[in-house]
Formats: sequence, C-alpha cells, structure tokens
Amino acid sequence: MNKQAITLLFMLPVLTAGAQNPIIRGIYAADPTARVFNDKVYVYPSHDIMPPEGQRQDWFCMADYHVFSSENLTDWTDHGMIISQENVPWGNPEGYSMWAPDCVYKDGKYFFYFPDAPKEGRGFAIGVATADSPEGPFVCEPEPIKGVMGIDPCVLVDNDGQAYIYWSGMGIRGAKLKANMKELDGELTELRFPGNANAQAPNMPPILVGGQAMEGLPEGFKEGPFAFRRGDWYYLTFPWVRGDTSNGQNPTETLAYSMSRSPLGPWDFKGIIMAEHDNTCWTNHHSIVEYKGQWYIFYHRNDYSPSDDKRRSARVEKIAFNDDGTIQEVFQTKRGVGISQATSVLQPDRYSAASDDVSVAYVDTLDRFQGWQVSLPKPGSWLCYSDVDFSGVTKGNAMVRVKACADAEFSLREGSTNTGTVIARFKVKGGKDASKGEWMTLTAPLEYTPKGVTDLLITCELGAVDIDWVQF
Repeated sequence: MNKQAITLLFMLPVLTAGAQNPIIRGIYAADPTARVFNDKVYVYPSHDIMPPEGQRQDWFCMADYHVFSSENLTDWTDHGMIISQENVPWGNPEGYSMWAPDCVYKDGKYFFYFPDAPKEGRGFAIGVATADSPEGPFVCEPEPIKGVMGIDPCVLVDNDGQAYIYWSGMGIRGAKLKANMKELDGELTELRFPGNANAQAPNMPPILVGGQAMEGLPEGFKEGPFAFRRGDWYYLTFPWVRGDTSNGQNPTETLAYSMSRSPLGPWDFKGIIMAEHDNTCWTNHHSIVEYKGQWYIFYHRNDYSPSDDKRRSARVEKIAFNDDGTIQEVFQTKRGVGISQATSVLQPDRYSAASDDVSVAYVDTLDRFQGWQVSLPKPGSWLCYSDVDFSGVTKGNAMVRVKACADAEFSLREGSTNTGTVIARFKVKGGKDASKGEWMTLTAPLEYTPKGVTDLLITCELGAVDIDWVQF
C-alpha cells in the first residue's frame, strides 16, 4: 500500500496570544510538545474541540493537529492544520481520539508521531507522518507502528543517533526504534485478553506488544511520558496522580520525573516538577526543552474553559536544575515567559505580582478567548507586569482600555515599587458612560519614556478601576 498524502487546510499565519499564559488564544491547544528546529521553538499540541452531536459531551474530543512556532516565546504563529482524522489511512475518521503528539528531526526528515483510534480493533494505535519541514506538509504512513498499543508517544533521538520511543499503555513503556524511525527494534510478544479465545470472540487475533515496561517509577496512575537528555542524565517525566484513588474520587495530576544513566532505565524516581492545578483541572501534560541557553517547561491548564477541564490551553514557564541534575519545582504563573513589546497590546491581568486585593475576571464570559480584565479596587492597589521592552516607543502617548463607575485615577510607572518614575497618569471622570461601567479607551501623554527592558507598574491613586489592556 503506497503512502497517502494528507490533504492540508493551511490557514494564513496568525499571531496568537503573546508573552503571557496561555500562549495560544483562539483555539484550545493541550498537551504541548515543544521542539527546537531551525532556531525556532515549535509547539505541537493536541486540539481540544467541543464534542459534536453523537460524541460523549463530557470527555476529551480531538479531530486534528496544528503546529505553532515562535522565535522569541512571545509572538506565536499558527501554521494551520497538519493532520486531520479524515486523512489517516488506518484511523477511524470519526474517532475524535487524536491525543498528545510529538515531532522529531532525523536524517533530513521530520517525523510526527500521533495516537489515533484505529478503524478496526480496540484501544489506540500510534502512527507516523513525515515531512521535509517542521510545518509540513506531512505524509502519513499507511499503517501504525506495530507493537505499540497506547497513547502519548514521545521520541528521544540520542547523541549517537539512536532513537527511542515511549508511550502510555499498560503503564509507561519504551523501546528502541529502527533507523527508519517507523518500526520498533526488537521482538514483539503476543498479548491475549481473557475473551480472545471464547465463543463470543473466537476470531479475535492476539495483540502484538513491543518494548518494555519502565522500571523504577512510582505507584499510581501515570501517562504522557516525555523523555529528554541533559548532559549524562536521562529524564523520564510524566503526569502522575499521587492521591489515593481507593475512595472513588478523581485526584488530579502532578508532573513528576525520574532519572537514569540509560535511556530505557531502570529509573530512579525523584519527585514532583509541578504540583496539582489549584482549580482541580484533572489533567496536566507537558514537554521540556532548552532554547538559547534557558530550559522551559510547556504544560496545559483550562484557562479559557474554567467549567470544563476537557478544553485546555498551552502554557510555558522557565525551569531550572540543581547541581546534581535534579529539577527545581516549577510554579504556575499568569505572566509566563518572554519579553513584551511596549508597542504591542499588553495584558496587565497576566501580571507578575500584585497587591492582595487585585482580582481578575473574564472580559466576556460568553467568549472567554477575549481574555481577562484586572480590577484595582482602591487607592494603594497595584500590579507589576515584568519584562516590557520600551526600545520601540516613538510616540509620546499611552493608551488604556478601562472602565470605572466613579471618578478614578491611576498611574503607569517604571519598576516594581510605588516609588518608580511615573510614565503616564490617567483620570477617569464619572459621568454617564463611566457610571454604567462601560469600557472606554483613554490616551495620556508620556511624562517619561523608559529605556530598554524594564518592569511596568500600575498603581491606583483614587477610586477603583478595571483595566483590559495597555499600549504605548
């Protein structure tokens, strides 16, 4: 059977979100696998959608994959859809099961690994698609990888060129890949379920399973393996439920890790990278990558879908290592990473720090992709938005989108304390529009223009004010 070229529905490149979390706005983008190709960071997430009629409405639903890229971790370009469930030769075109993927480069080709529900049989299989560019077009292999029954593939190409694949299925498993990157290197064993030979399923063939179970991992539910190498250490990282599941409750996932001197273990469990979500979002799924000398962890949370944790969005934080190679715990932030241009639209609701009385709410609860507003409720309220680059500011004005129900005053300052130099001052007059709490765009002259990259502080001096965005 010849390869089947995938029909692509490329969209025009679209810049999404910015230098704050979540990094992708406009679509749900979960399970973000980040890779560095051609001096850019590429993110290959799964694509959560609302379930169509006939599908389970309270479960995960994914029908295709997009790819995003950035050179600065601030501006992200959506390169469009690269694979759809209708274009997988061996997959169920109505399976809605295209869960967490991966993509690696080897010998001049890009190899995209993805799970899908097969047309025949049970469970999940993992397929491969190849391309000459990290953005596609990708060509799908006619059959999935034999011996891999599961989800969440991850591929590690070691320093010597040998590739290893890891996946979730009957625990976390791993195996060598052959040089063609499309077959397991090793014997497959037959796995027969109790019903395979009975009268109800006399013709069901045995399932061929390859690889080996990863030894040394903690007890409890685990999925989503992501393996990488740093120096002489190999890391196997994974979502892990450390809670007690015997009471019938549904604990949420942490991100945890083990270390080894060998790519297939045995592994030495080290502990937690990131604790459970504070909003009871059930899943987390991640990748870890080095870019321009800094390590980053990409993960997800249901920011744009607070009442439905099956529609999730990608995030990113910096990650650091101790001298012995162990990983320092990572804490989730609104601000994320990257430098924001002062001339772009800044979202102060994604602040780095704030007074205890500051609160955040959705601008529009019917369209949460519009983002959030931040409320400074009284004089003395403040917030700090870090790493703003003022080098491109040539106009002598600042603009803000605000609303207030009475007279209010606030200032934009440089730095992270109230003693910072005032950049611009704003007064919101009470009156017909303001009393209704309607949004308005205000402009104020710059009293001072910061140089280079600095922090932006917003302080309330009178009344209370809600702010949507700021731009210089």
